[in-house]
Amino acid sequence: MKRFVIPLLLAFAGPLAAEEVGCVTTAWKLVGANHRVCIYAFDDPRVGGVTCHVSQARTGGVAGSFGLAEDPSQFSLACRQVGPIVLPAKLPKDEVVFSEDTSLLFKETKITRFHDQKRNVLVYLAISRKIIEGAPANAISTVPVQPWGGK
Repeated sequence: MKRFVIPLLLAFAGPLAAEEVGCVTTAWKLVGANHRVCIYAFDDPRVGGVTCHVSQARTGGVAGSFGLAEDPSQFSLACRQVGPIVLPAKLPKDEVVFSEDTSLLFKETKITRFHDQKRNVLVYLAISRKIIEGAPANAISTVPVQPWGGK
């Protein structure tokens, strides 16, 4: 039973480990929530000094008000150095740093961090995927690992 209840609760919980910066209405709905684009911020959980902002389209209406609507695969990603970057001793070549369900069952937005060691750059890749259709929507943002404030 837990196997089904926890994903159901997470689908209604909104972005995990992210804080809402703000939203703008893109279409007014007579009944239910308006369609919106919302911006969320999250810090890379393993690399200090990096924050990412992701904007995502949010479906309104009655279904959107109850968390039952499928959000469109429309998003943007920007990651920046906001302090001294602290790379862990054993940083994986790639690691999921953010994941959010964007429909009740089959769709999610996932952000994966890659470490391009040759260029000393962190690359963040956002994808939106439907399990049955693959991952056509994507965006990237790069953060060069640089000294911060003379440190």
